[in-house]
Amino acid sequence: MSPKALLFDVFGTCVDWRTSIARAAAALGLPGEPVADAWRARYQPQLDTVRRGEREWVVLDVLHREALDDVLDTLGLELGEAERDELTRAWHRLDPWPDTVAGLTRLKRRYAIAPCSNGHIAQSVNLARYAGLPWDAILGAEIARAYKPQPEVYLASVAALGIEPAEAMMVAAHNGDLVAAAACGLRTAFVARPREYGPGQQSDLRADGDVDVEAADFLALADALGA
Repeated sequence: MSPKALLFDVFGTCVDWRTSIARAAAALGLPGEPVADAWRARYQPQLDTVRRGEREWVVLDVLHREALDDVLDTLGLELGEAERDELTRAWHRLDPWPDTVAGLTRLKRRYAIAPCSNGHIAQSVNLARYAGLPWDAILGAEIARAYKPQPEVYLASVAALGIEPAEAMMVAAHNGDLVAAAACGLRTAFVARPREYGPGQQSDLRADGDVDVEAADFLALADALGA
């Protein structure tokens, strides 16, 4: 049975955050790639503080700004408050991978498509408008007030579409995301993004376990799903 809806991870799967953030940092006179890499390295540890209940759920902009302050302090870099706010908003303006928009457009013809992202609604809307992502809805962390891979995020997104978990497919470039989605009863599709973390990337180069579909990009995924 074909799924009724496709849910997508966004950072890394749909958009090239590293190149985009490095460019935004460099435009402010900062070392682009070191800042982007150090900033992203703080992402999961910050989310863990929310997942463990050490702090209340907050939108990703708050976590990104706190992490940026830490990165600049650690690297000994100076940046004004207004520029820090502007750089934080760079996460609302990330370039899509070359196949993303065309692939999503094809998939949308047959399936409902939506992000199941740790980005909050305002960030996801701004990013969709910037990158041309043709979502049918904005789902994910904010409607669940939780962060992936907590099951609430996947299940709230499925429920918002009025379907059962088995009628949805999670699409991601990260094996951990797909393992968590599969544990909630969703189908899974792995799409490789071998340069998400730069030319030396060592992880998530291929699907590590059982997935329903493995594709080289979104156009190949559309082929595989008959879209």
